[in-house]
Amino acid sequence: MPRLAVALRALALPVAALLAVAPSAPAQAKPEPKAPKEFVALSDVDPTILQEIRYFTPHNFTGDPVDGYRRPMCVLTRPAAEALHRAQRQLLRRGYTLKVYDCYRPQRAVNDFVEWAKDLGDQRMKGEFYPEVDKTRLFEDGYIAEKSGHSRGSTMDLTIVRLPALPTRPYVPGEKLVPCYAAKKDRFPDNSVDMGTGYDCFDTLSHTLDPRIKGAQRANRLLLKGTLEKLGFVNLAEEWWHYTYKPELFPDTYFDFPVSRRSLTG
Repeated sequence: MPRLAVALRALALPVAALLAVAPSAPAQAKPEPKAPKEFVALSDVDPTILQEIRYFTPHNFTGDPVDGYRRPMCVLTRPAAEALHRAQRQLLRRGYTLKVYDCYRPQRAVNDFVEWAKDLGDQRMKGEFYPEVDKTRLFEDGYIAEKSGHSRGSTMDLTIVRLPALPTRPYVPGEKLVPCYAAKKDRFPDNSVDMGTGYDCFDTLSHTLDPRIKGAQRANRLLLKGTLEKLGFVNLAEEWWHYTYKPELFPDTYFDFPVSRRSLTG
């Protein structure tokens, strides 16, 4: 073999070995889905409505921030947001403001709920959110499901706050939990008017018209219900905080874009 060929072959062997162990180029990240142009940030439609997006924080029944909530913001279809604006105008004249806890909810967040519910060993938040419910029954009793109307974009969880709105302190992970159906002065502080239970309380006392809820608590629920229903909202009877604006723009579509300003395309 000629001397030059031998030299080239000797050089080629270590190069080939180096290429064999070199890392391959990283796969290109799949782009995040975007919201249809019909979705808006509620704050762009009505900046006066308070927002306390619980699933962005660990103060929820899972005990952790929920997948898909990139920002603590309410995203809705425009008709739903504009209807909330009309409700807000009515309540402001009476000395109240709306406050939303959750609005559009990506499917990945719903999946996060499902995985949490299957993990029977995780009972960190039971003392506040489901003190009387066995975690094995969350699916059967309807507290957790694999699909949520929130993912269609016209459903929100909300309450009423008397003005001037007092600040609420942040939840400290690991703090002592108090049942969500305890007296308002005892349960976790919320600047909401007294609705008889806290938000996301897995208990039949959360049923909007439960007969055990009386007096000012019942009047507060009826104020929210009456105001919203006149404007096209429909209440979920099992949850005093849960309303859907009808007709829905996307009655059969469950979206999965993250809750963030960057998701909005309109």
